[in-house]
Amino acid sequence: MPPLSPFNLRQWHRRSFLSGLLLAPFSLSSLIAGEHLPQSVTFLGSKKFEALVRQAQQEKWRALPMGQRVARFGLAMRGTPYVAYALEIDDHVESPSVNFNGLDCWTFFETALGLARMIQTSRHVYTQADLLREIDTTRYRGGVCRGNYLDRIHHLSEWFSDNEARGHVRDITRQLGPTQVIKDRETNEMTLLWKSYRYLRNNPDLRPGMAKMEQQVGSRPFYYIPKNRVADIEPKLQSGDIIGVVTDKSGTFCSHVGLAIRPEDGVLHFMHASATYKKVVMDKSLSEYLADFGHHIGIAVARPI
Repeated sequence: MPPLSPFNLRQWHRRSFLSGLLLAPFSLSSLIAGEHLPQSVTFLGSKKFEALVRQAQQEKWRALPMGQRVARFGLAMRGTPYVAYALEIDDHVESPSVNFNGLDCWTFFETALGLARMIQTSRHVYTQADLLREIDTTRYRGGVCRGNYLDRIHHLSEWFSDNEARGHVRDITRQLGPTQVIKDRETNEMTLLWKSYRYLRNNPDLRPGMAKMEQQVGSRPFYYIPKNRVADIEPKLQSGDIIGVVTDKSGTFCSHVGLAIRPEDGVLHFMHASATYKKVVMDKSLSEYLADFGHHIGIAVARPI
């Protein structure tokens, strides 16, 4: 196969996935494993990545339990600027991506998790491809990105169930205390707000498939801990737990996501990429954070394993 320019590569992928076919195997030096775009597009902030890995190696984070590893990487990214729609990186081709220069709530928790998973395998040198491979594993349905936007998991409720089924996390929500359940919620955030998403805006033929996926997500019961009970269960939460913030608005189940962090003060804090503070912050206690927002009605919790 002759070398492909970035433009021709995009066109080749687009023809493949829009026809509903799996991508044919090919060899291209800039693309590794599930990568479908050059790392100049998909991996930003390599110096920060190298510094984080160096710190993790020097301080032997690999020896820590998974949750504590996730928390250490989360804390190390504190102060990173907030960037909305961080996953919308191309007009047509979907590919695992990381941006250490700017994070939104989803990419913050998933990058911390990806780094913690990456260093579980002992290597002298960790590469950008190593981290992108971990992102590929957790971000995409069944752990496979074929270059199609619809391969990606777009709702946190599905991310919890898909990654639990594959042994990456355990949804502990119902083990923590009394829960409430949402049934048959109209889940259509991305279908209705398609103009906000670069891929859906540029590929109208993706929208029916997105609508079908959202309908499937909304048809499943979703359990959560009401926010008036969160203070009671905070002692059961651990650093590195993934906290989905549940909303009473239609369109989705979770409107925000972050990490549980318990520093030396012993308080269970909510750490997240904040659109309010415009950066990654360790916020007030989780229960206090929830109380500040009328539309936040509770939490769902997944524990990395």
